[in-house]
Amino acid sequence: MLLADEPSHTANAVTTEAAPSVVLEKAAVAPVKAQPAKQSVAAKKPVDERFVIKRILPIDGPIKYGEWHWNEDGVPAEGPIVITVDLEARVLSIFRSGYEIGATAVLLGTEEKPTPLGIFPITQKKRHHVSNIYGAPMPYMQRLTNDGISLHASEVEWGYASHGCIGIPESFAAKVFATTKIGDKVFITRGKMVKTGDSLIES
Repeated sequence: MLLADEPSHTANAVTTEAAPSVVLEKAAVAPVKAQPAKQSVAAKKPVDERFVIKRILPIDGPIKYGEWHWNEDGVPAEGPIVITVDLEARVLSIFRSGYEIGATAVLLGTEEKPTPLGIFPITQKKRHHVSNIYGAPMPYMQRLTNDGISLHASEVEWGYASHGCIGIPESFAAKVFATTKIGDKVFITRGKMVKTGDSLIES
């Protein structure tokens, strides 16, 4: 399936923030008369600054299939990695310590075999892998689900759809593969955009 539209760099996916919980305290009762109940207080978890977006790569216009960007200048050498995939923009971004260090156009699944929405930890990494189902090579494979959905290198420049996997250019795939570790999370959303100062994960 050939996709006609060019992917756009949207500073892409973000998870929705958890709703604040409400803490209610019982009315304190004095020996003579009851005291009024205290007002409800909204409790909110503090934002983890390691996951706050500090930089979005300055990319002009839509990203073409086969195109990718990578820039680690001024970015901490160590820090938590978060990958976002926006199915609407068809763009993958990778962040370290809140700094976007890479972005590329991706191949996605079809209506019959869609790329799933959700939060997926990387559960397996294999430099040279061949699909058990289709017999196709999947270089730099990073598994996300037990039924075979993964990140892997693909000929993205042709603009074809996948069988649900997220296909990325091989040179870019090599960089992502070298950067991630087992357990790093991939957030797949549709049309949710983030900007500098937003959190990449639930707060």
